[in-house]
Amino acid sequence: MSARPAPQLSETVLRPVRGHHAFESCVEQLGTAIRLGVYPRGSTLPPERELAPLLDVSRATLREAMAALREAGLVQTTRGRGGGTVVTLRPRSPSGRAASRISAARRRSWHEALTFRRIVEPGAAALAAQRAADGDLTAELRDQLETAHADVAAAARAAHHRQADSRFHLTLASVTESPRVVQAITSVQAELHEMLLAIPVLDANITHSDGQHAAVVRAVLAGRPDRAFTAMEQHCDDTAALLRGLVG
Repeated sequence: MSARPAPQLSETVLRPVRGHHAFESCVEQLGTAIRLGVYPRGSTLPPERELAPLLDVSRATLREAMAALREAGLVQTTRGRGGGTVVTLRPRSPSGRAASRISAARRRSWHEALTFRRIVEPGAAALAAQRAADGDLTAELRDQLETAHADVAAAARAAHHRQADSRFHLTLASVTESPRVVQAITSVQAELHEMLLAIPVLDANITHSDGQHAAVVRAVLAGRPDRAFTAMEQHCDDTAALLRGLVG
């Protein structure tokens, strides 16, 4: 006998997502609901026409989130009459190592790293923008930041994109010319890279990430610390939401 979802929990746990970059929030909410047993292994998720209103997202966004859950091994979808999306709950990473085997201690460390990142990276972006506002961002530093951004935007393959992404964040730290900021962000990026290896590479997330990088660069070069802080904070929040949804 197949497991049955708890409809009353669905309406309690799933809530309208924030409008900006709803994809990551959908993945987080659905992935969390699956791991917490709102939708047990073997149960069938509600159809799109029910889930989309609960999350207050378009069906296109919901389909992107479902594709991410499939790539992560949390669900499996069959088409045709009698088909649907069934919870499999077999998390896997691109390297073949099951995400479910990640130790509790490692997950706690990752959670702490994401919290730390949300403090230091928006602050670094704001500091870089303040230096631009004060006239302390030299032409060379501006060029370094723009080049790093162009590299990550142009990276196509997954491995190249992740490395270019890390270089972008480290370059942003370096333009602050603060050794402590560089050290902190180097530490955060090293742990973040390990986290990202535990989930599939998702085109929708890369597209959102590239847009957020562009917003950060614009704010920094324009000398707008407030905008730089907010753009980087949003970027950190969306990455954290994706990881919480797919890894827990």
